[in-house]
Amino acid sequence: MRLSRQAATVESLHLLRNSSILPSEEAFEDFKKQCLTGEDWHKKYDKSGMQVWVELPANKTNNAPKVHKIKCKMAINDVSAATMYDVIHDGQYRKLWDPNMLESYDVARLADNADVGYYSWLCPKPIKNRDVVTLRSWRVTNDEYIIINFSVKYPKIPPRSNLVRAVSVLTGYFIKATGPESCTFIYLSQADPKGSLPKWVVNKASEVLAPRVMKSVHRAGKDYPAWKEKNSPDMKPWLNPKQSTLPMMDPTELSLQRADSLENVDETSKCDAQESEDSS
Repeated sequence: MRLSRQAATVESLHLLRNSSILPSEEAFEDFKKQCLTGEDWHKKYDKSGMQVWVELPANKTNNAPKVHKIKCKMAINDVSAATMYDVIHDGQYRKLWDPNMLESYDVARLADNADVGYYSWLCPKPIKNRDVVTLRSWRVTNDEYIIINFSVKYPKIPPRSNLVRAVSVLTGYFIKATGPESCTFIYLSQADPKGSLPKWVVNKASEVLAPRVMKSVHRAGKDYPAWKEKNSPDMKPWLNPKQSTLPMMDPTELSLQRADSLENVDETSKCDAQESEDSS
């Protein structure tokens, strides 16, 4: 039986290490390949050194799939790859630059290059705000930096009534140095926001919100060295695992979070009303 694109993605990108939930080297290589390929992607935005693509449906006879994949690429000529990598990792700094964040915290370590965290964010009205619990893992090789995450179930952080629990099938960053103070920065995400989001919401996210967030990340990169110099400059547990104060967690406490196991929240009527209001 032929796997759907979503199922195939889950299978290929959650390649496990030693029967663990932790991603293997093959998972990092597969993510890198997706970041660099142009096949099966439709360009939605191309301006000022930034491009945004949306993955083409595997089955063109099928209307808008529930799980959308988006890829954003930005050429940065004034911030090093190492600095952009630090920006993505530094949770304290994210509170200053991420305009969509409601709450974010690290839960526990799983390995020197893996942890579990919680993140909730603001959504455009009238959509309910979202949250996720994810396993994050990272790899640094020469001039390349990769961070990937995917949703996990953790019994101590159940879904909240005032938020919709979204699912990250796979989300991450590929950062490659192109010079001492320049890099290529790629963000790729396949996520199920749950709920009943209509097509116009997805289009808005890919064409408007994604470039805006990428610009925020770039600005954050430019400001990070000065900020870090005044805020524990030598403290970077993502580079020096011995600095981490997080408790260790047994990976067997976690399991993959499947989208179909979460309740759907019907937001269609609210979205249709907002669309009518916006077009009037």
